[in-house]
Amino acid sequence: MNSSRRLIVNADDFGRTTAINHAVIRAHRQGILTTASLMVNEAGTEEAVALARENPRLGVGLHLTFLFGHSALPPAQIPGLVDSAGAFGTHPPAAGFRFFFHRSLRPQLRAEIHAQFQRFHATGLPLDHVNGHLHLHLHPTIFRMLMEDAQLLGIERFRLSFDPFLLNLQLASGALAYRAVHALIFNRLAARARPMLRQRGVAHTSTVFGLLQNARVDEDFISRLLPRLPPGDSELYSHPSLDDSQHEFEALVSPRVRAQLEQLAIQLIRYQDLEKP
Repeated sequence: MNSSRRLIVNADDFGRTTAINHAVIRAHRQGILTTASLMVNEAGTEEAVALARENPRLGVGLHLTFLFGHSALPPAQIPGLVDSAGAFGTHPPAAGFRFFFHRSLRPQLRAEIHAQFQRFHATGLPLDHVNGHLHLHLHPTIFRMLMEDAQLLGIERFRLSFDPFLLNLQLASGALAYRAVHALIFNRLAARARPMLRQRGVAHTSTVFGLLQNARVDEDFISRLLPRLPPGDSELYSHPSLDDSQHEFEALVSPRVRAQLEQLAIQLIRYQDLEKP
């Protein structure tokens, strides 16, 4: 195994609010952030795209949204997914159940997936990667559609949400039930998705850190993670903001974290730097 270590540092929810947008750009310019995942249907989307164009070294991917956000299609076209204002639901277990068991929703889901990709491609930004809000890109129904249409949609690099539970136990404390349940669910989903990604030549990192932290990717966590980062390619994602999640923004611009990366010879990369399988 290659002993070198490379790290993608990503921000989710780019485009959701102005506070998030400016945290992303500052963390990229002043800190260690290398990529961001764009929500294409939110109030701050237009501003985020403009900022991304001004910062071409920032790799921007698509953050597919089917919960806690808004649709690309009009509500009349996807009445089973959104309310009259085009807002998705806010209950993840119920949505996951409906997406899996209600076959009538599948044409609507596929149409909305394609619409969100179309909105992203219309920005003219290169598609650095694909993932999903609350990791719904790994939901069996949605993932199957993404893989079936991967070539048409231009999917070449993808977040495989595998956060090693035993390592996380060494790095963090508290919320044990939350971490255990999320590790069980997403490690199984990742195991199912991995061979399908390989078959289609879609690149991904070996590990993804942040899933089990639930908005607690702070400076102390990153400082504990970096010396234990596995060999190969990994992703660390967070939700930096200048208001609600300022602690995550501060972690990404920390001089101590930057010094650790240099001392440990960990190379910062984007998804587009990954080699295809």
